[in-house]
Amino acid sequence: MLIDWFTVGAQVLNFLILVWLMKRFLYQPILNAIDAREQRIAAEIADADAKRADAQKEREDFRQRNEAFDQQRAALLGKARDGAKAEHQRLLDEARRTVDALEATQREALDNDARELNQTISRRAQQEVFAIARKALGDLAGSSLEERLADVFTRRLRALDDPTLADLAETLRGASKPALLRSAFDLPAQQREAIKKALDETLSADVRLRFETAPNLIGGIELTANGQKVAWSIADYLSALETGIREILDAQADRTPESPPTGATPTPPHSASPKR
Repeated sequence: MLIDWFTVGAQVLNFLILVWLMKRFLYQPILNAIDAREQRIAAEIADADAKRADAQKEREDFRQRNEAFDQQRAALLGKARDGAKAEHQRLLDEARRTVDALEATQREALDNDARELNQTISRRAQQEVFAIARKALGDLAGSSLEERLADVFTRRLRALDDPTLADLAETLRGASKPALLRSAFDLPAQQREAIKKALDETLSADVRLRFETAPNLIGGIELTANGQKVAWSIADYLSALETGIREILDAQADRTPESPPTGATPTPPHSASPKR
């Protein structure tokens, strides 16, 4: 069998032309389209990655902002709680100070009222006792209250111990002015002489005296010389009486239903001593 080389060459040439035509008008556009699509897909993927990264960044920023906001809110709430607590404590302290001040003022007012009442009772009791004693001594003993008080003073003066008498005598001898003898009443001349005589005999000296009336003594006699004082008065007894009454009132105020009432009986003083 003979080979037709012309036909073979023509077929080969046709095949090459066909391959070139297919490559030129078919494969190349397809390849270009595939490349373009791959590039578009790659761009879209890159854009998606960029958007995903932006979204991740925004989410991270939002989370950080939320955390900062939570921290700021917690700090503000803590500060507000601390401020409210401090203000609450300040108001409590201020209210407590106000209550304490009111209580102190009330206690002071009550103490002042009680003190004034005690003083009023004491003055009234002294005046009443003085009036009763004056009348009783005048009716029963047949002598005036002034005479009895002067007698009591002279007895008390003679009853002083030796060191006290020596000190008083030295004071009276060294005095540049007459000794002052104050009494709650105007002493009669007889009583003045009796007191001066008792002083002269007791102190073994000629005592110079200046007499003065002092109603505030309320039934008493007081001898003063250079700051040294010998005194006796009904007020001494009334002071003991006042102390006893105050103890009774305090005991009754503090007494509970289970505890019996208690009190104290005032005891009058038994002796007088010089007061400096």
